[in-house]
Amino acid sequence: MLLDLFNINGEKTGTVEVNDAVFGIDPNKAVIHEVLTAELAAARQGTAATKTRAMVRGGGRKPFKQKGTGRARQGTIRAPHMVGGGVALGPQPRSYEKKVNKKVRKLAVKSALAAKIQEGNLVVIDGGFDEIKTKKAITLVKALEANNKQLFVVNDLTAEADWNLYLSARNLVNAVVLQPNELGVYWLLKQEKVIVTKEALKTIEEVLA
Repeated sequence: MLLDLFNINGEKTGTVEVNDAVFGIDPNKAVIHEVLTAELAAARQGTAATKTRAMVRGGGRKPFKQKGTGRARQGTIRAPHMVGGGVALGPQPRSYEKKVNKKVRKLAVKSALAAKIQEGNLVVIDGGFDEIKTKKAITLVKALEANNKQLFVVNDLTAEADWNLYLSARNLVNAVVLQPNELGVYWLLKQEKVIVTKEALKTIEEVLA
C-alpha cells in the first residue's frame, strides 16, 4: 500500500510504502470496542469510597438500655439506619482495569489505523519543525484540511525537529500529540485527523507487524 507523503508546509511531495498486514487490514469493530472499553475502564481512578459502620467515629456504647424504654432496641448510633451512621454496601476503592491480550490490543490499534486510512483521515508528513512556531502548525493543519480534531504522532521527543513539532502542535485548541508507544484506540477514534511523521510511521509498523 502507498500513502501520500506531505512536507511540513502541507504540500504533497511523493508517496511512502507501508505494510498491508498492518495498515491494509479489514477493521475489526468488535475488537476495537473491546479494547476501547478496557482503555476507558483503566482511565477510571476507582477512588470512590464510603465509610462502613466500623469506620465511622463514635458509637462505642449502647445508646440506651435494651428493655423498658418503649423504643426499638439499638446497639450503636453508627448503624446504617441512623443519621451519621455508616453506609451499607457503599463503594470502596477498586481497580476497574480489564485484562486484554497483547494480540487483541495490537489488532485493535491496527484496525483503528486501517479505518482512518480508509476514511482518508491519516496523513504522513516528512520531517518536523526547525523552530517552535505555533503559526507553522496552524498553517500545516489548514493545508492538510484537518480543521477539527488533530492527533499528531511524533517519533522521538529527544530529536529537535520532533520536539519543536510537539511544542508547536500542543498549543492548538483541539490537538493531541503522542509518541508511537502512547498510541491507543481511544485517541485514534476521538480525533478526526491523524498526522504521523514518516519516522513515527516506521516505528508503528515495526511494533505492529
